[in-house]
Amino acid sequence: MNVIYPLAVPKGRKLRCEVCEAPAERMCTACTVTYYCGVVHQRADWDSIHEKICQLLIPLRTTMPFYNSEEERQHGLQQLQQRQKHLIEFCYTVAQKYLFEGKYAEAVPAALHSLRFRMNMHGLSSVELVPAYLLLSEASLGLGRIIQAEEYLSQAQWTVLKSTDCSHATYSLLHRNLGLLYVAKGNCEEARYHLANDIYFASSAFGTDDVRTSGGYFQLANVFQSLNKLDVADTLYTKVTDIWHNYLNSHYQALLQSRLQQVDLLGKQLENDTGLDEAQEAEAIQILTSILNFQQVTSNKAPGKIVFVLKTLVMLHFLMMNYSKAEECAMRAFSIAREQLSVQEQNDIEELLNLISAEDSHSR
Repeated sequence: MNVIYPLAVPKGRKLRCEVCEAPAERMCTACTVTYYCGVVHQRADWDSIHEKICQLLIPLRTTMPFYNSEEERQHGLQQLQQRQKHLIEFCYTVAQKYLFEGKYAEAVPAALHSLRFRMNMHGLSSVELVPAYLLLSEASLGLGRIIQAEEYLSQAQWTVLKSTDCSHATYSLLHRNLGLLYVAKGNCEEARYHLANDIYFASSAFGTDDVRTSGGYFQLANVFQSLNKLDVADTLYTKVTDIWHNYLNSHYQALLQSRLQQVDLLGKQLENDTGLDEAQEAEAIQILTSILNFQQVTSNKAPGKIVFVLKTLVMLHFLMMNYSKAEECAMRAFSIAREQLSVQEQNDIEELLNLISAEDSHSR
């Protein structure tokens, strides 16, 4: 049974739901340190993040053991901080991945965990809380809860205003989410202002042609598309595709070079690698798929643009070792190239198909 018996709870201790902070009536029997108001929130948390971190919560939420020396105590505290840092980043990445996949409800519990771990580690007014507030704002927008999104954004803005050491990367995220808020409210002028600021701060932090800057260009292109300014949208979408193509191609070429050498310095077979975390991979798939859909509708007279996006997706899926998806995109690109593009373009895609087939056979 995972129902909490009130008499078993120490006097004066109030147990709160992990998801909504209402009085708790249920407990996770696997970790015994996480509580819920009912089965609905327990299931939501489990499906979102709790299954992945259940056992990791135990040392964080139980009393620290007695140590024989100050040195042991300090070592224990350092381990505890490392666990907190790991959970902050892990929960944040999981929540981001859900957002890029359009799973907004699933993103909420993971983002809440990231926020609470940040509060425990950095305090209630630290700028380190801002990324988690922005995740919760974006999830709220996805769920159509604009007022709730505004509340999270207000908290993020207030925290940034009080901070004296806010990074350009954080300002970029803040302006991107403000842009998304105004898109949801139908105020395209304000949306463009904030997304332009997003691009400025991201460029200052990472460079104009970094994949972390591409999200701002992409969201700005979406605004111009909604205004039916398709030429401007197309220019920005092309910029985004170029950024991702150049990034992925550099990893793809490095992989091919490594394949020629067969093994790395340790003598182990090299594996494919995008250089991205799971959230960034999900973002790349979401962005490039959206651009592909746009190009398919608007670029009937420019099939080369469609093929270019497809080839970028091929490299992405290939580096992610998702060979069936890579082959599917390559076959679509080859079909278009065979009918409308040069023989050289056909040969390039055919080489990709041969490599995908070889890698797929080797991995089985």
